[in-house]
Formats: sequence, structure tokens, C-alpha cells
Amino acid sequence: MAVLKSTSLSIDRLRRDGEVFMEELSREYYLAHSGQKSSAELQPVYEKHGAILGPDALAMVVELFRGAPAGSEEQRGLRLLTDWLAESQSARALAPLDEREISWEGSAIVQLADGRQLEYQRVAIELGNTAAMRERHEIDAARAALVQRELAPMRRERFQRERDITEDLGLAKDYNSGFELLSGINLASLRAECDAFLRETQAMWDDVLPEFLHSRLQMTRTEATRADALALFRAKEFDRFFPPTSMESAIRKQVLEMGIDATASGRVVFDTGDREGKRSRAFCAPVRIPNEVYLVMRPHGGQTDWNTFLHELGHALHFAYMRPDLQYEYRWLGDNSITEGYAMLFDHLMQDVGWLRRYTELGPANLRGFLRAVGFEELHFLRRYAAKLGYEIELYGGDVSWDALPDLYTDRLTTATGFRYSPADAFVDVDPRFYAARYLRAWQLQALISETLVERFDADWWRNPRAGPWICSALFGEGQRELAGEQAQRISGKELSFGPLVRAVTRMLE
Repeated sequence: MAVLKSTSLSIDRLRRDGEVFMEELSREYYLAHSGQKSSAELQPVYEKHGAILGPDALAMVVELFRGAPAGSEEQRGLRLLTDWLAESQSARALAPLDEREISWEGSAIVQLADGRQLEYQRVAIELGNTAAMRERHEIDAARAALVQRELAPMRRERFQRERDITEDLGLAKDYNSGFELLSGINLASLRAECDAFLRETQAMWDDVLPEFLHSRLQMTRTEATRADALALFRAKEFDRFFPPTSMESAIRKQVLEMGIDATASGRVVFDTGDREGKRSRAFCAPVRIPNEVYLVMRPHGGQTDWNTFLHELGHALHFAYMRPDLQYEYRWLGDNSITEGYAMLFDHLMQDVGWLRRYTELGPANLRGFLRAVGFEELHFLRRYAAKLGYEIELYGGDVSWDALPDLYTDRLTTATGFRYSPADAFVDVDPRFYAARYLRAWQLQALISETLVERFDADWWRNPRAGPWICSALFGEGQRELAGEQAQRISGKELSFGPLVRAVTRMLE
């Protein structure tokens, strides 16, 4: 076992203490984002574990990583540890900013023109449920003004510092090259795929967007903003078929029929009620993998909640059914395209006719309309994330000035989606460290996993009692040891691509 002579650091210690660090950090994020604490106390956690997060630890793993045999299991694990420690250099320095941001989001109030006050964390819910266009636009204008004044400067500072800190580590020539080295994702190749996807689906999008805007919101394309998108995809006309009282019981029944306990013998805890300060964006918090996992969501209503619950359940079951004997880096680290792929595997059940007939109250007369709506939403989010990746490559790349990024953001996202975006969100509508790339690879991965499950267990694999145990052992149990492309090859023998997604969307929109 390699040990630096000047320290007591070792790979074994990094794994052992790293697990404790991640558990404590994850608990802070869970309590704060679920509204049980006003903010996350991140700095004490980083300070407590400073010995394993500092430059000496990074130098050790970088040296071992660069010396490991190419393509070996040793190199695989060391790449993940290097990625984690490199990210920790900026995360530790940025902890005060993250604490400030979490505190702000939990307490910020949007002051509306009519004198009403709206909790910032409820704005997305309010926009989705507001019928009148003028009222939606007024709410979003007040939100954007507050964000521009207070939140956007925090986020911009965070990204500036993150890029500078990461590039100063000297792992690669720039931030983007460093990400590619440690993630195994080729950004230029994925961006080219995204650009081709946007071109290929442009005509389809131009056909369906005006139709849905007119039929649902009585709006034209020139009027539509991102706030209207939230109302459009809320699809309230289908609410009665997705009652909140039966959501958890119906989905838990389906998972049990598939041969999986949805709570993983109590390791998964559902936190699905409303709570002041809880984020409107749902999340899964693996506090102790695989023994303590929280599924957290704040109700929006109707089919939106069913889709969200399924997505987060995919995450939760992945974490709760990981093999406990896996090395630290394969349980806590790795390519998050894997866990996002499992989350999408579950939420894409909302695109399955047989699943909808069995577990929801949609009747035959409503199925086609619902599936067209789902296909429309799927195409939107794929186009949105394809555009986000291109924008975020520029954000981290350094060739575009920070002052010019808001105009680039609004142009890219508005062009791709047809909804007018606000420059106030240029630094807010960004998932750090190219998480958009993880989502895009996850979409592609879930399509291949779904095809494989149909081949192995028939079209109704989601109620085949043999399917669940196979998913738990062949997929969930392996953590995130593999890259998404590696897993795609292992289980399907195919390469990741947008092809299966385009075909699925085309079928739903016919």
C-alpha cells in the first residue's frame, strides 16, 4: 500500500475517512434542502476532514493514478478518487458560498406587484399551477428581478472561483480538459451529438410546440416564456387520473410485483409531504449507502408528482441495493449517468401503455392524448439539455467573458426550446460540473436498459417477479463502477446514442 513518507495518508485511509466525510456532508444537505434546517453547516464538515481533502492527499492519488496501468481496475478506482479530491479542493473553498446560497433559497421571499409575498421555493409550483398568462409573467418577472439582484451574483462568483481553483491544480490545460480526463466523458463528441439531435428534431419541435401552446394555454409561440413552460408541462387536465392519495401505494405495488421491496427493508425513507423551506425540486439523499436513503419531494400535484416520485425512487433503490462490500469509490463516486439512468428507467414507465393501464386511472380514451403530451415534454427536455450542455461548455471554457454569458444563455436556450429565457438565470440554471452531460448520457442509457429488459423479461418486465432481482444484482448492486458507455455495452452490446430516444418520441407524437 502506497503511503507518502511525510504523512499518514494512504488509500485505505482515504476510503475509510472519505466515507465518514460523505455521510456527514450528505446529511447536512438533506436536512437543509428538506427544510429541516435553515441552512447547511458545511464548513465544519470540511474542516473536520481537512487532512484527507487537502493538497497532500490529491498529490498522492494523482501520482498513483498517473502511474497505474492503463485500463486496469487500479486505474479505474484511482481516477474516481482523483476526481473526488480535485472537486473537493474547490468545494471546500466554496463551502461558505454554498452555505449562503442554501440559506438564501430557504428564506428568500418574492414580493409581487399586487402586494402578495411568495416563498421563493414555491415559485416553480405556483407558476405551474397558475392558469392566467399575465399572472404567470408577473410572478416570474418578480422572481427574476430578485434573482438578478441577489442570487445570480452569488452563483456567478461561485462558478468563477470554481473554475480558477480547478485550473490552478494543473491536472490539465483547462477546466474542460480536466473534466474529460477524470470523468471519461468526451465533451466535444457529446456536444456534436447534441447539435445533430437539435437539427434532426427541429422540424418535429416546430410542429408540436404551437399545437400544445394553443390547445393548453391559448398562447402563441412569440408570447411563450420559460414560466409558461412550467404551466404547459404541468398538464393539469390529466390530474384526475393521477390522484395523490394513491400515488405511493400504486407505485409500491408495482415495484413489489417486480420483485423489489420499495423501502428496501426500511433503508429507504419517503419524505414526500409539504414543508416550509423544502426545495421545490425533488432529490434523493443517500446519507449512508446502502443503509439510509431519503426520497424527498415537495408536492406539485397530479402526474407531475407521479413522474417525480418514480424518478427519485429509481435513485433511492439504486443506492439502497448497492453491494455493501463495494469499495468506497464505487458506492459514493463514479459516473452519475448511471444513477440518473436508473431514475429515468423508472420515470419512463409513465410512457408505457401497459404500465399506465395497470397502475393509473387513465382509461383507453385518454391514453393517446396523455402519451402525446409525454412525448412532447420528453422532446422539450432533451432539446433543453442539449442546449444547456453547449452553453455550459462555454461557461466553463473561458473563451466567453462572464458579462457576455447571460446573452449567450438566453440565445441558446430560447432557440432550442422556443420559450423565452431570462438572462437573470444564466448562472442559476446551471447544474455544476457538467451535470447536464450526465443527464444526457442517462437518457441514452435508460433507453438501452429498457430494451434489454423487454428482451429478457417481455414487454411487461415491470411486473415480472424475475426482473427485479436481476435489476438489483446486475445493475443496482454494482454501484457506479462503470461508465455509462461501458454499462451499455455490457448489458446490451450497443453504443449510447440519441437514436432510440428519437424513435420513442416519434412514436408517442404520431
